[in-house]
Amino acid sequence: MENRDGVIKLSDGAILKLKITVIEARDIGFSPFEGVNIGVKAMGGIAVQEVPEAIIKGMTGKPLAPVGPEPPKDGWKIVEIIQCTPACVEEEVKTSRGPFIVRVQAEPVMASANYNYRTEINEPVYWVNWVFKISWKPAEGK
Repeated sequence: MENRDGVIKLSDGAILKLKITVIEARDIGFSPFEGVNIGVKAMGGIAVQEVPEAIIKGMTGKPLAPVGPEPPKDGWKIVEIIQCTPACVEEEVKTSRGPFIVRVQAEPVMASANYNYRTEINEPVYWVNWVFKISWKPAEGK
């Protein structure tokens, strides 16, 4: 089974990691796809892997990003995704039709950076939106 983190390269030179996980996957009834419909709950998050030194130097003296359920409202700039490798996770699920392999792929579609606030290690705050692509197939040896 395939499990890999995604890599997102941004136009400002930053490289981010996208990691996803399946929280729950279960048989929720019939579908035309091998007779089973699998409901999947997945979530993900990003981590900064690399930021150009010039950007880090420019963040010195900026206030720390506020902690809370919402990001700051000011200072956001869209950053182009110039290259990406989608994140992927596969998990075996028991269904009424036997075991299936559920595949969840997350593809980043938008990124933004906030250069008005810094993290504890002098990096800008990054925000990424991604879409989940979910599919399933019978497990080998079903």
